[in-house]
Amino acid sequence: MDARTIATYNEKAQEYARIVAQDTPDESLQSFIDLIPKGGTVLDLGCGPGAASFHMQRAGLVPDPIDASEGMIAIAHDRFRLNARLGSFDDIDGAEIYAGVWANFSLLHAPRGDLPRHFNALFKATEPGGVFHVGMKTGAGMGRDAINRLYTYVTTNELSELFTDAGFEVTHVKEGKEAGLAGTIDPFVIMRGKKP
Repeated sequence: MDARTIATYNEKAQEYARIVAQDTPDESLQSFIDLIPKGGTVLDLGCGPGAASFHMQRAGLVPDPIDASEGMIAIAHDRFRLNARLGSFDDIDGAEIYAGVWANFSLLHAPRGDLPRHFNALFKATEPGGVFHVGMKTGAGMGRDAINRLYTYVTTNELSELFTDAGFEVTHVKEGKEAGLAGTIDPFVIMRGKKP
C-alpha cells in the first residue's frame, strides 16, 4: 500500500468515520447481506472504521474486517467492538474460506498491475457460490486526490474483465457519482459477482 495514502487515512480516520456512519445499511450493503447465508463468514477488505462489518454482524453474518490503517482499525475496535486486524491486500490467502467478500472502494488503492493477482487470490479465498462486491472510481490511469490518496481508476469494462478473468460471473453493475472524503464528486462503479 502507498504510504501517503495510509497516512491520510490515519490522520482523517475520525472524519472518515463520521462521513460513512449510517444507522442502517445502504442499498448496496443490504443487497450484499441478503445474498449471504446466516452465519456466513465475510471478508471486509479495507474495512475502514468498521461500519459495514457492524451491520453485517447485526444481520447474523461473521465479518472478518481488515484494513491497512491503524487509525481505522482503532475505531473499528473501540466503536464497534470488532475483531478488526491490520493487514494489506497481500495478506489474503487461504482457499474457500469466505461466503462473501466486501471490497467497497478499497482495491482502488492497489497498483493497476497488482489487481489481477488480488482478484485471483480473492477468488481462491471465496467459497463456491460466494459473492464478491467491489466499488471502484471510474476513469483512466492513476493519480492522487486533493488529500494525497493514490488511486487506480478503471473503466466498467476493465473491472468486468478483472472479475471474469479471475473466474467470477458478473451479476450486478451500478454506476453513479458521489462525493467522498476529498469533497469532489467522482464517478464510480459498483460490481458484484458470484463464484460458480
